[in-house]
Amino acid sequence: MASWSTNATSSTQPRLRRASPLVTKLARAGYAAQGVLYGTIGALAVLVAARSAGISDEASGRLTSKRGALAEIGAQPFGKVLLVLMAAGLAGYAIWRFIQAAWNPEREAPPGAKGAAQRAGWLGVAVVHASLVVFALKAAFAGGGGEEDGARPLTARLMAWQPLGPVLVAAIGVGLFAYAAREVWCAWTAKLDRKLDLSELRPQTARWVVGLSRFGIAARGVVFSVMGIFLVASALTTNPREARGFGEALATLQGWTFGTVLLAAVALGLVAYGVYDVVEARFRRIRPA
Repeated sequence: MASWSTNATSSTQPRLRRASPLVTKLARAGYAAQGVLYGTIGALAVLVAARSAGISDEASGRLTSKRGALAEIGAQPFGKVLLVLMAAGLAGYAIWRFIQAAWNPEREAPPGAKGAAQRAGWLGVAVVHASLVVFALKAAFAGGGGEEDGARPLTARLMAWQPLGPVLVAAIGVGLFAYAAREVWCAWTAKLDRKLDLSELRPQTARWVVGLSRFGIAARGVVFSVMGIFLVASALTTNPREARGFGEALATLQGWTFGTVLLAAVALGLVAYGVYDVVEARFRRIRPA
């Protein structure tokens, strides 16, 4: 298996090198589109927290997912044009993640089971963002993209695969929680300057960018951890209604003790993560070959 992987990688290197400029542009467009989505989700959640805290009675935000953010973008002036641009960017992101999963060009995934799991994760991200492309195009040209948050329907479909369905859901939940925990840990320990070339920025500006990025990574990790916990709960109770999508995980945070403060912090963190993605679009070191 290892020799096949090596041969496959070496045989595609010349083609990846030739396509490198295009792949780099697609990846950068994808990170930018990601940034817009997370910034939108975070901004809408900030408005909800402001209304909950009594700061603003007119705040009209909502707790939503990436699909909900796309729907919100589509409701703006020139929404169809914006959705097409978002679809193009998300398609670039899906292609970049698929290339990472298939060929590991940046050598981020180590050999062995750990690397295989990481590449499987990239493949899953590619599939999710390909579905977002379809959603955005449907919303732009067919007047609607379908259901906003597919966590419960998808969990129900997986549960139906008896007897292994609940086990699969539990495994996904554990994997998501482990990934979230790793994200929170890496938010404070990762050396982001290895991925980001911030040499063009002033040192003080670069420090602010790195700090904001760490805050955003941690906030997204918190939301993913909630989603993972409820997926495991869904598997243990064989009840797909226990599953939580991204927006529902934010609503769960709001329902906890000091929930408004927690929601506000995580919402601001998601805005920060959107900024981090935009920073990646501009400054990330991308090595497609």
